Amino acid sequence: MSIAENIEKVRQNIKTACERSGRNYEDVTILGVTKTVGVDDIMCAVNEGICDLGENRVQEFMEKYDKIPNVKWHIIGHLQTNKVKYIIGKTKLIHSVDTLKLAEEIERLSKKQNVTTDILLEVNISGEESKSGMSEDEILPMLEKIEEFSSVKVRGFMTMAPKFASEDEIRQIFRKLYKIFVDISRKKYNNISMDYLSMGMSSDYTVAVEEGANIVRIGSKIFKE
Repeated sequence: MSIAENIEKVRQNIKTACERSGRNYEDVTILGVTKTVGVDDIMCAVNEGICDLGENRVQEFMEKYDKIPNVKWHIIGHLQTNKVKYIIGKTKLIHSVDTLKLAEEIERLSKKQNVTTDILLEVNISGEESKSGMSEDEILPMLEKIEEFSSVKVRGFMTMAPKFASEDEIRQIFRKLYKIFVDISRKKYNNISMDYLSMGMSSDYTVAVEEGANIVRIGSKIFKE
């Protein structure tokens, strides 16, 4: 199948998941994951309306940033503090903030460049050791610290399900983070708003949509099917 056909299939699957869960299709953003994908293939996806792109590695992001115009870039992979300087002012969202040290570096460099950087906190709901992300218990202390920042805004959460979990286990993980997302949205914080819930990848995005995700991160189902 072509990239255009793959995208249409993904869209239809999301529409069906929205119908099953009583949601609006327009509320879900497909984030095209461009890790190891060439510029020509990415442009095929952009021409089909995939205008939010997610990159795992800062090096790849830097190589592609100037070659692909009129898109919104997201950093979705593990981010080292020494790489933050390369992405400030260039992203719509950084999905993978999971330590105070990283958040502080984003704040410092954003302030230096006089920009506001929107981030998601990456939460390891499953507790799987191989996954990055903060624990559920670390969320509130982190939010209280970021309240004091002036150049970083928390806009929601991101999580990844364990690779070999059953659909029911994945559903429970997504459901749990959605509940936290809703609970936090009812509280009043400075610099914090619950706008985005980034859950689900190529293997589990329909479950994520059914459980409240409004950003799904799709790579292989777009570029490699």
